[in-house]
Amino acid sequence: MDIAKLVRMANQIGTFFQAMPDHAEALEGIALHLQKFWDPRMRREFLGALEAGHADTQALLPIVREAVQGRRAALE
Repeated sequence: MDIAKLVRMANQIGTFFQAMPDHAEALEGIALHLQKFWDPRMRREFLGALEAGHADTQALLPIVREAVQGRRAALE
């Protein structure tokens, strides 16, 4: 999969949820969306690239990074 595309998609999800007034609810919404709607292969690629420090993951929004890191077990 194209990591840049996965990052772009994750950022679109993050942009939607970061408008929520409750930060914890936004984080949960991001993680839940990734868990429900992303194919397991997409999640594995994305998480692997994030863990490896792939250059494209540097463009990840802080809220998305926080949501993924805080709920990694649920996303694996």
